[in-house]
Amino acid sequence: MNQIEQTTSVDQKMALWAGVGRGLAMFLGGFTLLNLMGGLLIAGFDANHWWLAVPVLHGSADDLFLLVAGVGLILLACGAARRLWLRRLLGGLVLLLGVIALYNAMVFYMVRASGELNGSFALPLSLFLAGALIWIFATAWRQRRLSVRGWVVFAVTLAASAVAFPLAQMVCFGKTDYRRKADAVVVLGARVYRDGTMSQALADRARTGVELYHAGYAKTLIFSGGPGDGPIDEPTAMKNFALANGVPESAIVLDPEGLNTDATVRNTVPMLQQRGLSSVLIVSHFYHLPRTKMTYERAIALADGDKSAIRVYTVPAKETYTLSALPQYMAREVVALWAYYLSPLAGEGARR
Repeated sequence: MNQIEQTTSVDQKMALWAGVGRGLAMFLGGFTLLNLMGGLLIAGFDANHWWLAVPVLHGSADDLFLLVAGVGLILLACGAARRLWLRRLLGGLVLLLGVIALYNAMVFYMVRASGELNGSFALPLSLFLAGALIWIFATAWRQRRLSVRGWVVFAVTLAASAVAFPLAQMVCFGKTDYRRKADAVVVLGARVYRDGTMSQALADRARTGVELYHAGYAKTLIFSGGPGDGPIDEPTAMKNFALANGVPESAIVLDPEGLNTDATVRNTVPMLQQRGLSSVLIVSHFYHLPRTKMTYERAIALADGDKSAIRVYTVPAKETYTLSALPQYMAREVVALWAYYLSPLAGEGARR
């Protein structure tokens, strides 16, 4: 291969890598702007904290910075930054976002070292996002012209990001244990068999809730779920388990209408408010917790205009063994998380 052919081959490869970078930029930029737009229309919709927590800035200043970041990422993704000064400016912006993501990761490890966090997965999502931003800076800011193959890589990267992002949330956020003193524990339901026996998933959730009660993390257990395969519904099965393990009946509250995540949130938020409770631990399987936390925060924001009116912390159920259908559940959860996230924009309630 002569020098011209080698140069052409390198340029083609760099153009393909740029397709990856620009696909990542389009996902992050689009997600950022969608959050800002949705936040103007719907209380609690903005979920930009899922990927970036900007230090120092708050309120309108934070929104303005994220607006600039989102527009800048979109410009890089579309190849619209033709002038050198603009490319350098946007490259600097991407580097700044990468530094902020690394700072977020450092804060995670500092909090973890203090003993406030536990969990089996010790890599924060911020580290992966910092890597993505470094990739964007290295490949996208030069604004190489993409070939047809480059645009295919761009599209594939964009689609892959839409799948990888919720999966990363499930593993990084979902597997982190945020337990601390709270006013109540809400345990979400799972299947109960015809004879009243709890499925392993439900048993693990109920056991985790009871352990939190006995460890003194909360004085109230709220069991939420729907019908079982037989006459015993999910909350009653969990109550029976709790009573058999030393929890007094006076500490147990049942929500038999928790047919899905949205229904559980819709039913239990008023329960917490009526009792004057200001903090709650949510127990479910790790893959389910990002969607559950999002739904609780939105419901609280809609009810009180403030996400912090009731503080919500998540605790992954301690699994007896890994569920055999876990890949299927996680794949389903990718679709469910995006459906719940987007449904308010369509004027619809969240659906399971």
